[in-house]
Amino acid sequence: MVSWMISRSVVLVFGTLYPAYYSYKAVKTKNVKEYVRWMMYWIVFALYTVVETITDLTVAWFPLYYEMKIAFVIWLLSPYTRGASLIYRKCLHPLLSSREREIDEYIVQAKERSYETMVTFGKQGLSIAATAAVSAAVKASTAELHQSTPSLLALTFLM
Repeated sequence: MVSWMISRSVVLVFGTLYPAYYSYKAVKTKNVKEYVRWMMYWIVFALYTVVETITDLTVAWFPLYYEMKIAFVIWLLSPYTRGASLIYRKCLHPLLSSREREIDEYIVQAKERSYETMVTFGKQGLSIAATAAVSAAVKASTAELHQSTPSLLALTFLM
């Protein structure tokens, strides 16, 4: 549990906050070299986050797992090792370049499907809301009718 807390803290501070601040500095100073460095880092870190989510569920029991995560994030970030740049240039860039068209097509399809799904759910939600409103109105008018009926019967009985 302590290893998890330390790992989480290190990843948040050194894997997210520190790079975020230096990304801000690169954008502010318009230093293209630093901008490219931090963009490569964020692309690799996004992949790391996906892999981390899966491995946290499957191999967190492995001895020194959290310590290896800390070492990996520091390796990615270190200006001496330039781990993120290495992973990006040797693995991710060639992979993304070769599959870019397929990925773009998939994203377009996903956007279209998500829009269609949201429209369908919106229609279903409106239909359910309309049915509930009509049902509530019918119940309210029926209850009102039942409340007034005994007094009418009492009046006719008295006459």
